[in-house]
Amino acid sequence: MQIKFTEEQLNNIDKSLLVQMFLNMQDQLEMLTKETHALNEKMQLMMEQLVLSKNNRFGRSSERMQDTYQISFMEVDGMIVFFNEAEAECNLDMEEPDDLEVKPTRKQKTKGKREEDIKGLDTIRVDHYMTDDELISEFGENGWKQLPDAISKKYHFVPAKVEIEEHHVGVYASKNDERIVKAKHPKSLLHGSLVSASIAAAIINGKYVNACPLNRMEQEFERYGLNINRKNMANWMIRIGESHLAVLYDYLHEKLYDYHVIQADETPVIVNRDGREAGAKSYMWVYRSGHMYTDKQIVLYEYQRTRNASHPRAFLKDYSGVCVTDGYQVYHTVEKELEDLTIAGCWVHARRRFDEALKTIPSSAQKNSEAYIIMKQIQAIYREEGKLKELSSDERLKQRQAIIKPLVDALFVYLKQKEASVPSKGKLRDGFTYILNQEKYLKVFLTDGDVPIDNNAAERAIRGFCIGKKNWQVIDTINGAKASAIIYSIAETAKANNLKPYEYFEYLLTELPEHQDDTDRSFLEKLLPWSPELPEHIRKAKRS
Repeated sequence: MQIKFTEEQLNNIDKSLLVQMFLNMQDQLEMLTKETHALNEKMQLMMEQLVLSKNNRFGRSSERMQDTYQISFMEVDGMIVFFNEAEAECNLDMEEPDDLEVKPTRKQKTKGKREEDIKGLDTIRVDHYMTDDELISEFGENGWKQLPDAISKKYHFVPAKVEIEEHHVGVYASKNDERIVKAKHPKSLLHGSLVSASIAAAIINGKYVNACPLNRMEQEFERYGLNINRKNMANWMIRIGESHLAVLYDYLHEKLYDYHVIQADETPVIVNRDGREAGAKSYMWVYRSGHMYTDKQIVLYEYQRTRNASHPRAFLKDYSGVCVTDGYQVYHTVEKELEDLTIAGCWVHARRRFDEALKTIPSSAQKNSEAYIIMKQIQAIYREEGKLKELSSDERLKQRQAIIKPLVDALFVYLKQKEASVPSKGKLRDGFTYILNQEKYLKVFLTDGDVPIDNNAAERAIRGFCIGKKNWQVIDTINGAKASAIIYSIAETAKANNLKPYEYFEYLLTELPEHQDDTDRSFLEKLLPWSPELPEHIRKAKRS
């Protein structure tokens, strides 16, 4: 029940009681003000989320700004400030990435199934016999007899046509002892399997390059009259990754340490059977050579069950140089532990937060907002950086120090001046918090001409995997995830070095089995994507 006082009653009321009533009302008003402020903040956050959700569904994905006015800055009272609503143009195609596939369940082999699977396919006979001179050298004059050929059958893939290679290998026995010799012939890719380098390369190209799920490839092979199911294909990929491609992957990992600058990123993936409850997130990490190095590029994926610091710590333990990242704290933790490691930040991630803040503001009010002004300042930095692409590392560093460093310094002065007036919650606060916390790392590119301004190259490197996982959703097993990391690494490295992935994998899977027993790994130099000894047909034609 509400109590109301008349003027006469208030005049006659005890002064101490009146004071107490006033203080109570004051406390209530303060509490109501706080509650109203909190409700307004919640409402603002809800509106921001609603606007961003709508924009993500229907709006533009680019962070390009509309105006193209040049930025200016000047010194006022000893401080560098921006003054003409600075603007710069930037055309960075940025998309955040996000998940692999299948290990077969073992089934009892059906007797005669192999012959049934290949029935109706054309057969190409490939002979491997010893010459008379080779036989005389091996057994002596008339010292041998011909035995029935050893026959092995392999799939031979030709686009839009599949044939069976029937390898007839000459088998010879000495007349004088028990010795038996076979003619020289290619080693099997997988012992006891019909899989060949050509069909394996076709599956790799389909799944890991073109993001085609194995079930669709199964349907496509059926149209050729070829009975290869997805479980067979998945099993082949795992075995080939472990048995052959892993050695090249490890070699590329060692080579990556030779680069002064590398870049890193990670994206979630779901692995069905990894010993945890269904839906638990695993991660695919990616490391690549620095974007400024245009030749001999390396892209490496690594599967891990978690996103903690132990993984980059192990991967980078022998690395000395600069690693560009997106600001994830674990990299900063590792930097403190490794004396020769420097972490550099990503300006795209800083810009993205202010772009999100800008999208929550009505268009009529955007040009007067802090988010807009800061976005323009960052775009100005990008504009100047874009002019330095063709310069040498030393010259780029000089230009960064002379032109870009004052812009960066001015931006941070502006941010620190405005920080106190920014609401405590919301997208704008997120932007301020991120960029000010990352200041040390965001300024590293100003000290080294080989360090890129952002981590776009790493995000592009992981994009193929992210596109693929949208098609096949999950990886079935840990072994499948590890094999996929190896295959994706070599596929992306091949693409980065302007090779044709199918032709490169076919070549690798022909050559690697021949060196399976080698303890000396020097042969891998000839197989690297930039090796001058690679067959010319593997390289993409250079565009004029």
